[in-house]
Amino acid sequence: MRRVVTGHDKNGRSVVVSDGSIPRSREFTSLPGWVSRLPWATEPDKQVSRTGEDPTPKVTSLLPVPGGTRFIVLTFPPDTAMADPAFDPVAFDREQRADSPGIADLMEPDGMHATPTVDYGIVLQGEIVLELDDGHCTRLSAGDIVIQNSTRHGWRNRSGQPVTMAFVLVGTERDG
Repeated sequence: MRRVVTGHDKNGRSVVVSDGSIPRSREFTSLPGWVSRLPWATEPDKQVSRTGEDPTPKVTSLLPVPGGTRFIVLTFPPDTAMADPAFDPVAFDREQRADSPGIADLMEPDGMHATPTVDYGIVLQGEIVLELDDGHCTRLSAGDIVIQNSTRHGWRNRSGQPVTMAFVLVGTERDG
């Protein structure tokens, strides 16, 4: 996946300051096919860098504070990968906590979770199922979007093929 970042030169003109792979990207060894990428992030108390400085190395939590954002791209292997006898859930949890601090702490054993964020998600490739609290499942395909309003949910890849989704998480205050 390619990331192009713009900024401004010393004369204030817009320029491409970076063009290449996403530096903060991880292919999990504990679950082949699971890929996590953090292309960009913003903090509410920081001005946007006019030079296009990469903020992702300084990110310590994938869970943004109110007013902050995280742009995350995930590739989900088929759910059958987790049913494989070689799958080690303890190793996967360890990798999740290292790669996705903040969010990983909210994950339940079955993958259900709720974050204090509004998430804008788009299916880039494949087909995935969004499961909610009551077990209601909604199938999403490439091009579909979902708006997560701090609801408890889980992602289920029952398709047998990898699924890639892009998410923008916007930190919010919890209501109650």
